[in-house]
Amino acid sequence: MLLSNHSGHTLEAGVDEVGRGCLAGPVVAAAVILPIDYQHPLLNDSKKLSKKQRDLLRVDILKDAVAWAVGEATTIEIDEINILNATYLAMHRALAKLQPSPAYLLVDGNRFKPFGEVPFSSMVKGDGRYLSIAAASVLAKTYRDDLMCTLAKTHHQYGWEQNVGYPTRRHRAGIAMHGATEHHRQSFTLLPKDPKTD
Repeated sequence: MLLSNHSGHTLEAGVDEVGRGCLAGPVVAAAVILPIDYQHPLLNDSKKLSKKQRDLLRVDILKDAVAWAVGEATTIEIDEINILNATYLAMHRALAKLQPSPAYLLVDGNRFKPFGEVPFSSMVKGDGRYLSIAAASVLAKTYRDDLMCTLAKTHHQYGWEQNVGYPTRRHRAGIAMHGATEHHRQSFTLLPKDPKTD
């Protein structure tokens, strides 16, 4: 069972991101403050949920949360400052939108760039341990998936409606045949190197 609070602060925000390993599209982060005694029978790490479950959960999270926000860093920003710094940027943008402002942060992962003076804890596999981080993972995932499905309508060669920008065989075949788009991360290895030319 996931925990509802870590610090004891009423305004404790869970923070998570999605899209770091993608070849295309932004990196997206969400921040969620849940009621301190919140429980939900379905809420878990978004990677352990089906699309239908995530979509249902998103409705409940948006309704039940004390505050929530989503932030993103663009492909251009990823290429300019690298994916790790772009992830922090997306997280900070989400946190800056939260009203009321958080008193404490629970951040998924093992590293974080401080957000002003707000105290925080980095939580490895936090999306499977704390409800607020799990809620943030659901909001970030559903937001980004919807965005990539919309982009897929005008860039149908890459299968983004299914792979949402991750490096699948179909995605890489599309890059090999049609080249990269403005949504691709030029600082990433879009196509594996041919071993014959090494």
